[in-house]
Amino acid sequence: MPFLTKKTGAMRVSALMPSALRAGNGVAWQEDEYRPSNELEGLTGYGFPSPKEKTSQRRVCGNLECESGWTMPWRNRRRPIFEGQWGCSGRCVLTMVQAAVRRELGEGGTSAALSPHRHRVPLGLLMLAQGWITHPQLQKALAAQRESGTGKIGEWLLSECGVEAEQITRGLSMQWGCPVLTTEGFSPESMALVMPRIFVEKFGLLPLRVAGSRILYLGFTDRLDASLAFAMEQMTELKVESGVVEGTQFEAAQSKLLACEGVDAKLETAEDKDSMAARITAILEQKQPVAARLVRVHQDYWLRMWLESGTVGKTGSLPVSHEDVKDHVFTIRVQ
Repeated sequence: MPFLTKKTGAMRVSALMPSALRAGNGVAWQEDEYRPSNELEGLTGYGFPSPKEKTSQRRVCGNLECESGWTMPWRNRRRPIFEGQWGCSGRCVLTMVQAAVRRELGEGGTSAALSPHRHRVPLGLLMLAQGWITHPQLQKALAAQRESGTGKIGEWLLSECGVEAEQITRGLSMQWGCPVLTTEGFSPESMALVMPRIFVEKFGLLPLRVAGSRILYLGFTDRLDASLAFAMEQMTELKVESGVVEGTQFEAAQSKLLACEGVDAKLETAEDKDSMAARITAILEQKQPVAARLVRVHQDYWLRMWLESGTVGKTGSLPVSHEDVKDHVFTIRVQ
């Protein structure tokens, strides 16, 4: 017969222990007396778990609206763990996931859109003011851009006016108020585990390195992305510092990263937020991860799961390898 423990912390012990034990050692329990479960610490045998077992087996459901009222200490359900919380049933996991989806959508919680739009001095004017280019050079680059109808002004200054790439990068650094980063210390094998490769290709960024096990440096080619940087902080549990990287350095490092084996990622499309939450719950119930987290990256929803203990390294929550870690990237179909 399974032994049930009320969530209030009280349990009936008289029916589960012999009378000698109930009356022995100077401790007397009446037949109908209840004791808080923490008073039974140290009692082993007779169906009671050891303190170590009790710590690992007795959990509190992460769903604040859970109405079950009971937990089962010996029930074989220690997983899944979603955002640090355990769900006692699939229904409770669904409620937890729905709350996370609402949070990422900005409904009744913190919006993912953190930084307001700021008007920035155009790169050409900024470089002109610094004396790095001349007025004729700027006019020539702008004319070429208008005639082509494509391309960034920095690219035209580079190709039409002979401006050095380092000057363009310095100008972008001043425009965005960020440092110029290099690829020194870049390890493509480890950085390929930081995020799904689809984000590297889609958003034009590059995880460069982790400094002091605390700071993740992200490199961009021409503009920073505060929303993406915030999502990376939430997922990795590291502070993120963003900066610009000179174009040729960026392209060479990106190619090396994309050639490495990263975390397996599956792309899925959901009809709406409710169907996405249901699908995420089904995945969690099937995979039973020891840890999982959901963050929004613009219009994508990134679910990362650590399937076994030991898959999270000592650097934030970055994986130690591509094994036993899974990514799912969801988009909601536009109606």
